[in-house]
Amino acid sequence: MFVGCPKEIKAEEYRVGLTPSCVREYVVCGHTVLVETDAGVGSGFLDQDYLDAGAEVIENAKELYARSEMIVKVKEPLPSEYDYLREGQIIYAYLHFASDEGLTRAMLEKRITTVAYETMEGPNCSLPCLKPMSEIAGRLSVMEGAKHLGKHFGGSGILISGVTGVAPAKVLVLGAGVVGTNACKMAVGMGASVTVMDVNNSRLEYLDDIFAGRVTTIYSSAHNIEVVLREADIVIGSVLIPGSKTPKLVRREHLAMMKKGTVMVDVAVDQGGCFETSRQTTHSHPTFELDGIIHYCVSNMPGAVPRTATIALTNATMVHGVTIANFGVKAAARANKLIATGLNTYDGKVTYQGVADAFGLPYHPVLTVIGEA
Repeated sequence: MFVGCPKEIKAEEYRVGLTPSCVREYVVCGHTVLVETDAGVGSGFLDQDYLDAGAEVIENAKELYARSEMIVKVKEPLPSEYDYLREGQIIYAYLHFASDEGLTRAMLEKRITTVAYETMEGPNCSLPCLKPMSEIAGRLSVMEGAKHLGKHFGGSGILISGVTGVAPAKVLVLGAGVVGTNACKMAVGMGASVTVMDVNNSRLEYLDDIFAGRVTTIYSSAHNIEVVLREADIVIGSVLIPGSKTPKLVRREHLAMMKKGTVMVDVAVDQGGCFETSRQTTHSHPTFELDGIIHYCVSNMPGAVPRTATIALTNATMVHGVTIANFGVKAAARANKLIATGLNTYDGKVTYQGVADAFGLPYHPVLTVIGEA
């Protein structure tokens, strides 16, 4: 199979879909790998590194897309890339369809086969291809929240750790999944007073155990959220419903009850966000202020640390990409449930329930479109 890895063109996105090590694995399996010029530079990988691994370096994206049967990316294709796509082509990337109707309809109209990292589900509802980025985003969320508490960033002027005789910042983490757990780790490590909320009592019990009382766990209800919001200095939104739009836990009217200069970090903004007032921002302009509350809503947070993020991501995604290349997406999805759950669109049909529900589109179960094994 011809496997293409284009340079990411999303604003300030420096990650890359394949490392030279990944290229070598595809080549060993008999595939031809095409890498766009300078695709890996932002993550510290030079064109020569890809050439040494057996790739062919292509000077422009149009040629790369034209020759590739499968495209391996980090982020979703942008509108300027749509014309490069062709019927039957496979896109293997983070796609987040439920928050982008235009992207969804474009992939359906062009009959693109898409396998989304973020919906690939393993045992016990795990999301192995999303987990490494969730770990990074969870840790970055507290670092960014702490930085933007600084007065010169518009924050309340509180040091997250406090000092002798002065109380630390109060951090509220909404959601006790991978992002939330890593946010708690970072916030506790920085000396903050941390509260985490979730509707899953088992997750709260787990965090209560591993943090040995250093984190306050509270069941997430509308009333409880309002009570804790009043005192929070940093609010981390880390709620996820795989493949679906995120519920809005913090509404516009809540901002009036919060302390001025509070920083809200919406890690779920690429799935629509869990704050009603969220809108996507970029690393160069990461925040905006509304009603005295600082909103940090960067949709590709791990892009700030592309070397770490690229290696962590490809450690999780490469093996499944090679499987798709080896057997084709239909056979791979029939044999591998993880790949089947990643299949979001196929031959003009939506094959993931959450995406169909988001836009009122017909849902076609995977096995009805690819057939039984």
